[in-house]
Amino acid sequence: MILKKLSEKKKVQSAWAMYDWANSVYSLVITSTIFPVYFNSVTTTEELGDVVSFFGIEIVNTVLYSYSISFSFLLIAFISPLLSGMADYGGKKLFFMKIFAYLGSFACLGLFFFDGNNLEWGIICAVLASIGYAGSIVFYNAFLPEIATEEEYDFLSARGFALGYIGSVILLLVNLLMIEFPDFFGLKDGGHAARWSFLITGVWWAGFSQITFKYLPDNPYGKKNKNSLILKGYHEIRKIYQKVRETKVMNRFLGAFFFYSMGVQTVLYLAASFGEKELGMPGNLLILTVLIIQIVAIGGSFLFAFLSKLYGNKMALIILVFIWMLVCGAAYYVANELHFFILAFVVGSVMGGIQSLSRSTYSKLIPETTSDHASYFSFYDVTEKIAIVIGTFSYGIIEQLTGSMRNSSLTLGLFFLIGLGFLLLVKIPKQDLPPVIDIKNA
Repeated sequence: MILKKLSEKKKVQSAWAMYDWANSVYSLVITSTIFPVYFNSVTTTEELGDVVSFFGIEIVNTVLYSYSISFSFLLIAFISPLLSGMADYGGKKLFFMKIFAYLGSFACLGLFFFDGNNLEWGIICAVLASIGYAGSIVFYNAFLPEIATEEEYDFLSARGFALGYIGSVILLLVNLLMIEFPDFFGLKDGGHAARWSFLITGVWWAGFSQITFKYLPDNPYGKKNKNSLILKGYHEIRKIYQKVRETKVMNRFLGAFFFYSMGVQTVLYLAASFGEKELGMPGNLLILTVLIIQIVAIGGSFLFAFLSKLYGNKMALIILVFIWMLVCGAAYYVANELHFFILAFVVGSVMGGIQSLSRSTYSKLIPETTSDHASYFSFYDVTEKIAIVIGTFSYGIIEQLTGSMRNSSLTLGLFFLIGLGFLLLVKIPKQDLPPVIDIKNA
């Protein structure tokens, strides 16, 4: 009987981690590699250069892309707390997770029809895909404290990110083959192949999500509240907000997370644009660079999970943030492709670590007695989303004012420095390990 329960628990944890496999292809293909390169290509003309007209407003294409990312995350930052409160009160985390996952995946399908002449359509689909991705992550993260014990958080979180990196690299390699050899796949050219990669990304995301949706516990606490969900959701999130505000360690950690996330997420979203504009690197080398980051990040996730086990989460995060500061400083002086590849290797080694450890560290700060995990995680995710909004917006506005992305990179270094200051003030309490959760009877 015990073996059966352990087997069932492992199955649920594997299904949870598979959502990283499902949705990470969006992060890699759409936000980091093929779509930014394709977007810059189809929106750059001999007549106007990199200036585009968006609903009659003339703006630089990369600046428009930065602003569109900012807008999507700002929107999700406003609505996710209320949705999280509704999900916790009505026991509907899985329901809301499905809605956002399908929104994001179908928006990726819509990008297949973006050819550069319909700029507004492309930006709208990109924004909706971003909203779907960000919204689903809120509810996905909230399952972590429900399906694992505290001692399992770090490595399970790392496992999820590692699966995401592996899956996204596999799909990206397939897409690259399509772009490099379009004739072999019966496609007209590389641009046509890029559009097919967006379509395949949407199918991959929706398809592999079915594994997660099948095995994750639906309403594990047996909540059956159906009436006045919006009003009750508002009261639920207010209640959790008071608890978060009164908990000093959680406040300080979220402060640190807010500032260093500005840097991490902005690098993730705009690294390809930096390489193209500042170094004139061709699209295939930019995508190779991101592949390096993804592959190295697999090892980085587990390396820093191991370091956190030896020295604690706080020390592991301090090391990570310090390395990120050095990366931002080095980016200002990058002069050639070799420098960019070396920097990409370093970024990859700390990318997976800081993402997985941040998620697992916050899980340890949530009270063991609560069942309102989505509400607690909404504050974590809202913090990250607002950080992305400010980070990408700052990056775009500094480029627009100074004409150089290198100056934007230095600004990211300041964000990491402030995050490090907050992190030094965090005292993560040592807690007794909670009992093993019985997934079957939860």
